[in-house]
Amino acid sequence: MTAQLTAPDSLEKLTWTWQSHRICHTIQGSGQPLVLVHGFGASIGHWRKNIPVLAAAGYEVHALDLLGFGASDKPPLEYTLELWESLLQDYWREHIGRPAVFVGNSIGGLMTLMMLAHAPEMAQAGVLLNCAGGLNHRPEELNLPLRMVMGTFSKVVNSDLIGPLVFNEVRRKFRIRGSLQQVYGNRAAITDDLVEILYRPSCDSGAQKVFASILAAPPGPKPTELLPQIQQPLLVLWGEDDPWTPIKGAAVYQELSEADKAIAPPVTFHAIADTGHCPHDERPEVINPLIIDWLQTL
Repeated sequence: MTAQLTAPDSLEKLTWTWQSHRICHTIQGSGQPLVLVHGFGASIGHWRKNIPVLAAAGYEVHALDLLGFGASDKPPLEYTLELWESLLQDYWREHIGRPAVFVGNSIGGLMTLMMLAHAPEMAQAGVLLNCAGGLNHRPEELNLPLRMVMGTFSKVVNSDLIGPLVFNEVRRKFRIRGSLQQVYGNRAAITDDLVEILYRPSCDSGAQKVFASILAAPPGPKPTELLPQIQQPLLVLWGEDDPWTPIKGAAVYQELSEADKAIAPPVTFHAIADTGHCPHDERPEVINPLIIDWLQTL
């Protein structure tokens, strides 16, 4: 079931009912379908600089707020990458029904890899924008002191007593702006509108429980586990100044871009200078043409 939502920004929003939950999404343009998958804490609004351009270039652009984010419902569930993967697959079945190109930033990139690996009939190709290595850090990736700190923080945010207090501090606008200043290489892209896009959903009922659940969630599959299962073309765009997913983590994609295409998925790789974790929002004037030019090669 789909119904129109009043949009707080220029993008027309629709709602779709999935497993009794409201999912906010948008569809613009016509042509080959693209599915844009946002990262942690983001929403459709994070693609506001990309959707109109891609639609105008002759593509049917789909973007949705994952369950727990944006204007979608925020039920008290155990949130996992597999839950969102199921959501994406059901969305494809109901709204698309033909091979699509999935475009994902951060954990959206990881879900793009999952779609390519697990549902090749749905995913013709993929675009990764600073792809995350997991929903959370794996214990073996952290030194012992940091592992203990992260474990303690996860318990605190999941506390019924202290968790809401911590969340109310984390979601304050000046803290959101501070986090963006850490991960955006292009500081000029950190606008009041961007802060509002990230802040607004945090005021919804259930947002704190979603935040707590995700911090305690399993990390999910590693990109290196998924890549051998993928045959479809990949475009990998990586902001060089990202402290969350550093450029050194892109080495596997750079190696594949130089590998024999007969034995590896065809990968096109571009490092984006002076750019951090969200290249599509920081440098749309660079990212949009790279995506459109690459799509024309498929």
